[in-house]
Amino acid sequence: MKKVLLLCASPRPSGNTYQVLEECASAIEDEGLDVEIISFVGKSIKSCIACGRCKELNECAINDGLNDIITKIRESDGFIVGAPVYFGTARGDVMSALQRIGMVSMASDNFLSWKVGGPIAVARRGGHTATIQEMLMFFFINDMIVPGSTYWNMVFGHAPGDVQDDDEGMQTIRRFGSNVANLIKKISE
Repeated sequence: MKKVLLLCASPRPSGNTYQVLEECASAIEDEGLDVEIISFVGKSIKSCIACGRCKELNECAINDGLNDIITKIRESDGFIVGAPVYFGTARGDVMSALQRIGMVSMASDNFLSWKVGGPIAVARRGGHTATIQEMLMFFFINDMIVPGSTYWNMVFGHAPGDVQDDDEGMQTIRRFGSNVANLIKKISE
């Protein structure tokens, strides 16, 4: 069965970013695909050290748990990343993770090529579009397919649960999840 992996780059269990990804996952499941959400809770993801060892190892030389996520991405047909906005951009560790995932893909078998997915940004007030643009660079440089939705993939919320009050944002995320699932199905025909 086709599967989409969702990466929650928030350090907060069951916080707004996780809740938004649950909504996205539900829309994907409604289309008949499997989903898994992996959370950054309790993880300490390091930045790439440009050692180049991923070429020989086909995985990252840094042992901080990211290789387990890379294995799950390899096995998935879609990949969505949700990130909270910190100081106007994505959290540093999510960008570190994406850079390392991209390096491993490019140095090995280009496993990201033709995967369907995209970024989602969650913030109290601003920085959504900058965060989406920042994360989009990862998807585009890795030859991935990013479907649209009815608006940009962003949801507003501050205190845990506030995102549930952003009806338009959650509707956008549901449509995005559905579009990801349907595009994966179309590509597989």
